[in-house]
Amino acid sequence: MPLVSIVTPVYNGATYLSECIESVLAQTYTNWEYIIANNCSTDSTLAIAQRYAEMDRRIRVCDFREFVDVIQSHNRAVRLISSQSKYCKVVSADDCLFPECIARMVELAETHPSVGIVGAYIVWGGGKNWRVSLDGLHYQTSVVPGREACRWHLLGQRQYFGNPTASMYRSDLVKSTEDFYPNLRENADISAMYKHLQASDFGFVHQVLAYMRVHEDALSAEARRLSIYQGSHLLDVLHYGPVYLTAPELENRLDKVLREYYALLAKGVLSLKGKKFWRYHRAILDEYGAPLFGRKMAISTCGQLLACFLNLQDTGKKILKRLKAD
Repeated sequence: MPLVSIVTPVYNGATYLSECIESVLAQTYTNWEYIIANNCSTDSTLAIAQRYAEMDRRIRVCDFREFVDVIQSHNRAVRLISSQSKYCKVVSADDCLFPECIARMVELAETHPSVGIVGAYIVWGGGKNWRVSLDGLHYQTSVVPGREACRWHLLGQRQYFGNPTASMYRSDLVKSTEDFYPNLRENADISAMYKHLQASDFGFVHQVLAYMRVHEDALSAEARRLSIYQGSHLLDVLHYGPVYLTAPELENRLDKVLREYYALLAKGVLSLKGKKFWRYHRAILDEYGAPLFGRKMAISTCGQLLACFLNLQDTGKKILKRLKAD
């Protein structure tokens, strides 16, 4: 049974941390170390983590005194894994693993040594609203060449790359670079897939092995409010497209994604998005090398205004038709 390093970077995660830790303790796979990396929490996070560390010697708590952003916190945490570790499993402090998660992922990785990253279905949501995602891979396929997996994902097809809680990494990939997550964007876990699957394969367990809790305080909720995934994907196509796509594919994909991105920003204009939204997207376009407010933005905004006008006309006609019918 190879050693698996389980890692939870956490900042003010007291509300759900106990449930997260309990899900690790409930794993049917037992040869693991669990590193909880506290990022200057101001709630009872540290006390909760230390209490569990006293109960189980496999749990190690690292209390950092310098606050860093979320991706830096993840990179700092995965650097702590044991030199004896063969696999690394990140689990967010407000998420949980199902009991067979580690066992099933290790089983697939051990069966297929070429696999560098393993994924699985994940159930996500909150309250009464839950759904299963990452279901873009045919059920008879368990291993995909890494370059093929990244190519299809960059082209916007066959979505089966998940967040860290839905993935397990081979530790030699984690240790091969100073920063496993290659940029500071919230979607850096997907960028890590593109970076590390260039020379390894992608494995997938067709079983729901984890769940991600969606709530208003979650980083994923803030990411959706700011629409960060679209901007991050644009930069991933720019940076990793030359590795995985042909020149015509890359040109067409960049054109399509950029047009869709400006359409998103045009909606932001009409919905009066705040400074935080525009600050984020200005930085994305600065890195891409395109203007925030230019000809393409003007065309997209006019298109959105026209769509709103036509929609109002259509809605008005439907209302009049219904009134006449009554």
